[in-house]
Amino acid sequence: MNRQHLFLALAFAVTAILMPPRLFAQTAVLRPAEPRIELSEPLDCNSPAHWDGDTLYVFTSAPQPHRNEGPDQFHLGKEVWGVYDNDDKFNGGRWIECTWKNDDGVLYGWYHNEPDGICPGIRITAPRIGAAKSTDNGAHWVDLGLILEARPGTMNCKGKNGAFGGGNGDMCAMLDKKKEYLYIYFDAYAGDVTEQGVSVARMRWKDRDKPAGRVFKYYEGDWKEPGLGGRLTPFLMAKVNWNRASAVSFWGPAIHWNTYLKRYVMLLNLYAASGPNWSQKGVHISYNKDISDPNGWSEPKLLCKPDRYYPQVIGVNAKARETDKLCGQVGRFYVHGVSDQEIVFFKEGEDNTKLPQANGNQQLTTNN
Repeated sequence: MNRQHLFLALAFAVTAILMPPRLFAQTAVLRPAEPRIELSEPLDCNSPAHWDGDTLYVFTSAPQPHRNEGPDQFHLGKEVWGVYDNDDKFNGGRWIECTWKNDDGVLYGWYHNEPDGICPGIRITAPRIGAAKSTDNGAHWVDLGLILEARPGTMNCKGKNGAFGGGNGDMCAMLDKKKEYLYIYFDAYAGDVTEQGVSVARMRWKDRDKPAGRVFKYYEGDWKEPGLGGRLTPFLMAKVNWNRASAVSFWGPAIHWNTYLKRYVMLLNLYAASGPNWSQKGVHISYNKDISDPNGWSEPKLLCKPDRYYPQVIGVNAKARETDKLCGQVGRFYVHGVSDQEIVFFKEGEDNTKLPQANGNQQLTTNN
């Protein structure tokens, strides 16, 4: 190899090492849509959905799980309040934030728990994540135990965000295509800023009935840290510590597999010195080919600036059994359980300005 070729080879090698994470060229467009959909209140988390036959079930929680059902998301009714088998002895509320219906008919759910009495006299707590299952589509839940907790010794009762002084919570879950691993994407609020932010853990799907102690956090490129008390490496690290009034961090991931893009799509809230009411500073969107690769997510880009949080997508194709975990090119875009917009996805190179207007409205919001 001559010197010129050697120089070029070294240049390419250095470039490959220094290149930032890949930025995908997909775009998403929001457009007004009718009818306006309002999921049942009270609502204070992601709202998971699943199909059983021709019936769609959608959950809201604040904190007790509340279920509605219907032939699609436009015609939900028949309210049922969910109950756990240990409601009388469990500490704190349990928000069902994600569900997965197994092939044998059993519904699995994962909850965000906020235990009481962590900081006596004030409302600051440290969320935890647990698992449950149901054989009647979420009317009754069997608690399978806690699966994710923050590292011991990281609680800060002087935290200034108005809610959390530590903990792991506010999550979603996706089963990989081989049904080998369940990936739980969650927020880490505890410890130093380098261990705060949007993080991920995984569990073998075969361990779903006995998950306690079988969930492992992603840490420094591996999956060996225990879910209960283990260390973690956020793939979207907080920019300013969650315990400060000036905290800046993404939180509350909501992920679906997009069959049109052949990508996973993640929506995120942004907390930026948002105060005790956690005012929304912008819904952001990110893309990834591989749910098992935390570092494969594209740089989050601003999608819109609503005044509430909990953004998510629910696919509109009932024949394809689309839910909050599955969507095609068009889905309904929700914020805090309310949808008066569609989200339309475009592949790289597609012209998203040629989208037909919806319902006579004139304005589109585009994420480039």
